[in-house]
Amino acid sequence: QVQLVESGGGLVQPGGSLRLSCVVSGTIRSMYAMGWYRQAPGKQRELVATITSGGNTNYADSVKGRFAISRDNAENTVNLQMNSLKPEDTAVYYCYSRLRRLGSPRDDYWGQGTQVTVSS
Repeated sequence: QVQLVESGGGLVQPGGSLRLSCVVSGTIRSMYAMGWYRQAPGKQRELVATITSGGNTNYADSVKGRFAISRDNAENTVNLQMNSLKPEDTAVYYCYSRLRRLGSPRDDYWGQGTQVTVSS
């Protein structure tokens, strides 16, 4: 099976920084994209940032200039460096991966989420 496990969430003051990491495990034939989404209480899940296998990145307007997404050379982890955090960034952050397992069609996978709380 494919598993995505996030880490790095927590409580931080406004203006602070956090670095989220996600480890993807499983027998992967092709990795197409990885990224992060977030969901605040009572709101729909929204895109934060994605990165394709070719290195193209996409960011939500609200995080441009503050967040940076990256992946390691093995392409089994994805990171999100979050700087200048604001209370509006408070949400559960979900790791996302679009991949194809060996012998399976392309599909999307999600982690369980990690809580990020920005508060004084």
